[in-house]
Parts: sequence; C-alpha cells; structure tokens
Amino acid sequence: MLKLKRILLIAPSEMTLTPAFERARALACATGALLHIVAFDYVPALAVAGLLDHDAMAQAREGYLQVHRHWLEQQARFQRCTGMQVTTEVVWARSSLAHLLEYVNDFLPDLVIKDTHYVPALDRAFHRPLDWHLLRECPAHLHLVTSAANPKPLKILAAIDLSHLEEMTRGLNDRVLDLASTLAAGCGAVLHMLNVSRWSVMSDTPMSVPTGSLDDSLRDAIEDAQQEAMDALAERYCIKNTRRHSLTGIPHKVIGLFAQQNAFDMVVLGTVYPHEHNRFIGSTAESVLNRAPCSLMIVKPLPPPD
Repeated sequence: MLKLKRILLIAPSEMTLTPAFERARALACATGALLHIVAFDYVPALAVAGLLDHDAMAQAREGYLQVHRHWLEQQARFQRCTGMQVTTEVVWARSSLAHLLEYVNDFLPDLVIKDTHYVPALDRAFHRPLDWHLLRECPAHLHLVTSAANPKPLKILAAIDLSHLEEMTRGLNDRVLDLASTLAAGCGAVLHMLNVSRWSVMSDTPMSVPTGSLDDSLRDAIEDAQQEAMDALAERYCIKNTRRHSLTGIPHKVIGLFAQQNAFDMVVLGTVYPHEHNRFIGSTAESVLNRAPCSLMIVKPLPPPD
C-alpha cells in the first residue's frame, strides 16, 4: 500500500481558512504524513513603491510578511497540539505556475493539496486556469478541493480507465487504486470503483474509438475483457462486488454525474504527462475538472522511461 510521507498545502494568499486547510489536516492526520503549508503572497503596491525608497519598502514588506507568517503559525500550532508534524512558510512571490512548480520540485511532496477555483467557460476559452495547468504539469499527485463538508472523506470513487493496455499507461489504474485505497483505509471511508466502458484502443493506434461503432461480437469481446480486468483489479484491492461499477457513455460526463448522484466526497482519477501521444486519459481528467462534482485527486503515472 502507498505510504504518504510529505503533504504540501498551497494556501491562498488571503489569511483565511479554506476547505483545502481542513482536508489537508484530515489527510495528514489519517496518514501520519508531514504537512507543510506554503502561502505565496505578493502586494504589487509594495513592490512598486520599493523602487522609490527601497529600504523603507523592504521594512514594510517584511512587516507585512511577518503578520502572514504569524497567522500561518497559529494554524499550525493548533494542529501540532494533536501530535501532527506541521511546518509553514510564506513566500514573497506571485502565485504563478512557474513559482508553484519550482516550489513543488524543491520540496518533493508525495501529495499537493490546493483549493480549486471555478472558471466560467467563456474565460476558459481565452486562457487556461491555473488548476488546469497544475493538473498537467505538477509532478506529484494533486488534490483539488471543492468543499469542506466532510474534511475526512466518507465516500471515495476511484475512476479507472480500462480502454488502454496497462503498458500504455504504465500501471496508472493500479496507481489510482493504490492511492484511493490508502486514503480510504486511513480515513475509514467507503471505496467504490468505476469504469466507463465506451471507448477502446484498437491495435497499435494511438487513438481511442467508441465501441458502439464496432460490430457486436467485437464490442462484446472488448466489454468482457474490460470486465475481467476490472474484477481482477477489484479483487487485488478488496473492493466488494456491490462497489464495482461499469457504465457506458462519455467518460467525463458519466464520472461527474455518477459522483454527484451518489454524493462522493472525492473522485480519484489518473492523467498522463504532457506531450504524451495518447491524450485520452488526460483529457478526461481535464474535462471532469471543468465541472468538478466534488474534490478531485489527480494521480500521475510513473515517469516516462529515458
């Protein structure tokens, strides 16, 4: 079973408790992992004024950051009282993709946790949101939190993808179920698994095709093979028959609707690295993110071979 040792919480620049704080605390407590909280804080007015009087503005900036550091330390102190390992840092920088990735690569967490931010479809048409870029670029598993209704999740859904051969995804389904089962065991949550069986990869082609376009015998053979693979995975992770679900439809729509209708606290699903030839898995995660029915746990595959 996967062992989480280091969790990184990316806190908002505002000094306020958010759902991600509550979830990070709950998961760190459940797994015994070290929790490190970092906040990126940057006030353009202080930066511009520093051009005129550098020393005075440096002092003002340090005073401002000290207030933020003190606030974060107060939150950490509450958690340390329960026996948790919690550290904090405030960084004077914009909360940009480059700064976040640089910090993640330096800290090397097993899991990154962040509040998700809804971006309207019209805005997404002109620029990609930060969460979308993190989903693609973050090297660690990424947890995007939508709600604090149940800080310690009670129901977890592992969404797997059996339309690809395992060697094409470098064991991504196992990684999804490994992380999901670890969190479920630590939190005492109920774990379900879901496969959306509409798409399949044919032969060596990098493209997925809808099984509905295939003849009946070939479609049945594909669905039987997927069911056998699903049962084998479920047995490996001790998931009961009543918690195994195989549905048909467009994957991201089915996953979102199923999670919403069954009141899951978290959906665990995989994504591929950028620049992979096969974008099917990654695009499903991105599409689910656009209308997240609950908090999402994005699992990364093993690094590509050199």
